[in-house]
Parts: sequence; C-alpha cells; structure tokens
Amino acid sequence: MTDKRKRVWLLAALVALIVVVDQVIKIMVKTHMQYGEEIPLIGEWCRLHFVENEGFAFGIALGGTVGKVLLTLFRLVASAALGWYIVHLVKKGKSGMLLISLAMILGGALGNLIDSTFYGLIFNESYYSVATLFPPNGGYAPLFYGRVVDMFYFPLFEFDWPMWMPVVGGTHFEFFDAIFNFADAAITIGTVLLLIDQIFTAPKHAKSRKKENVAEEK
Repeated sequence: MTDKRKRVWLLAALVALIVVVDQVIKIMVKTHMQYGEEIPLIGEWCRLHFVENEGFAFGIALGGTVGKVLLTLFRLVASAALGWYIVHLVKKGKSGMLLISLAMILGGALGNLIDSTFYGLIFNESYYSVATLFPPNGGYAPLFYGRVVDMFYFPLFEFDWPMWMPVVGGTHFEFFDAIFNFADAAITIGTVLLLIDQIFTAPKHAKSRKKENVAEEK
C-alpha cells in the first residue's frame, strides 16, 4: 500500500470513528432520555440535557420546511465536496494538521447529516416518553426532516446581574449556554486546528518551498 493510499485510509478511519462515537451517544440519549430531561455529570457545571434542533451546529436554524430540506441537502453536497477535496489534497502530497482538521470537520458534518436525513424515519417522538428505535408505527418525520440530537451542556459560569445595572439588571447570565453534540465538537475542534494551520503552519511551509525553489534556480 502506497503512503498516499494509507493516508486516505487513516483519514477515513478518523472520519468513521467520529461518526460512530457521535451516533452511539445520540442513540443512547434518544432511547434512554425524554426531551428536556437533564442528567448531571459533574455537579451543575457539566450536564447531559437532551434537546433537538433542525438547524446548524449549536441550534442555529433555518426557518420552515423548505429551509430544513435546503439545509439537509446543503450538508449532503458540502460533505461530498469536502470528502473529494480531502482525497485531492492527499493526491497532491499534503499531510499533517490540514488533513486532520478537514477530516474532523467532515466526520462532524456526516454525524449531523445522519440525524437530519434519517432520524425522522427511524425514531418516534421523545416529548412524552423515551423514543423507540425503528418503531412499529413509523417515525416522527419523512426523509430529510429529522432533527439533530444535542445533549452536552457546559455553562462555564453563571450569575445574576445586579439590580442597579441598566437593561440587564436582575437577569440571569450564563457564559456559553449552547447545547451541542459530539459532531459539533468535532467540527469546532477541526475548525480551530484549520485556523492554526493556515495562520502558523502554512506560511512556514510556503517560505520553505520558496527557499527551495530559489536554491534550485541557482
């Protein structure tokens, strides 16, 4: 097996690992918790809080049924394009943090794509009871209309604003109150690694290649 083919398989394994871990967590939550149920993991700071959303990562959504289908189709096309681009970069000899970051983003995108594409077909509702996988009476929505399962809730700190503060006085504030899933975390970490690579690593490689080209010309 060539180095390039081995690299493709290793990246595919990383993508598959992210998808499998993400789906195992989601299926466990969906089949063991009702919508809105909360389980403390580390006191009140780290909790499992089961919610579902119809949109992007961290609950950002597009409105209406048309927006939902467009979002799912966008995820499908973007995931296919990203997969092709990763293979293209490997064929060009790219390696390192760039490929790992893109693979993490792809794995997270596929994890959420599975929810929005298939979960409406294979699960019933979670609002009044724990959902059933492959319910005999069918799922809660048709193909492409599934909702993404979120569960990780990590409010880093929270407090009540003093009453004398204008506008916000007396209100409760939580820093980072987003509820997210494993796929969202993979996308976020992959994006951070990609930025680090483009800001710090890529310029160094460009300078190194420039010096090599100058040396060859001499």
